[in-house]
Amino acid sequence: MYWFWRTEFAVLLRFALIVSVFGGEAAAAQATVAVAGNFIAPARALSERFEARTAHEIRLINGSTGGLFAQIVHGAPVDVFLAADQARPQALIRQGLGVAGSRFTYAVGRLVLWGRGFRIRHGDGAMVLRRGGFERLAIANPKLAPYGAAAMAVLRRLDVLPAVIDKLVYGQNIAQAFQFVATGNAALGLLALSQIKQRETDNFWTVPAMLHDPIRQDAVLLRRGRDNAAAVEFLQFLRGDAARPILESFGYGSGDAR
Repeated sequence: MYWFWRTEFAVLLRFALIVSVFGGEAAAAQATVAVAGNFIAPARALSERFEARTAHEIRLINGSTGGLFAQIVHGAPVDVFLAADQARPQALIRQGLGVAGSRFTYAVGRLVLWGRGFRIRHGDGAMVLRRGGFERLAIANPKLAPYGAAAMAVLRRLDVLPAVIDKLVYGQNIAQAFQFVATGNAALGLLALSQIKQRETDNFWTVPAMLHDPIRQDAVLLRRGRDNAAAVEFLQFLRGDAARPILESFGYGSGDAR
């Protein structure tokens, strides 16, 4: 069965490449890609690189992984889903909305503690949380966003959740949680490393990976995009060597082996 799933996606990819090679300008297509909030900046960089290499166009929409999943289930016109977890892409395949064999881990995210104007040296983030000298701590909604679930796991494993539970403010997604901190509405936030990378600062604490489950972010080709050359080729590009430096520049670890 696994072999069949992989074969199905491989056939789609070969078809897309044949159309692209022999169809010329007529093969140009547009794909709509739903992107988890933490990944929107690298997705823009990746789509720009992809469009420069092909005749295709990528349209990005972003939100929380849970929110985007719900929209797709209810018929949103999306060709590709770049989630911040593994469970929802797999669920879409089980429901017949995703192409079997197309799911893969495109990136592994990292969580950081950051505060605008709040001094945090690389090794003392846990101490900052334990001291509790702040009024608000922003995290993504753990029911909708994998980064929020990871943040809650960190607070539990550091045994600080009871002390900070009343200080938590929840963003609908990790992008909104970041905005709470960036605008001063929260002193600190447990956020995505990719967001802090864009600020060119070393004033943050990278949360040790052992404090939460790996944030494996999976992509899946949706049934709506199975005959869309732009969608199929964009996923292949995302798995290739050309995408890796971009992913790493935004603070993401490698996904599935290329």
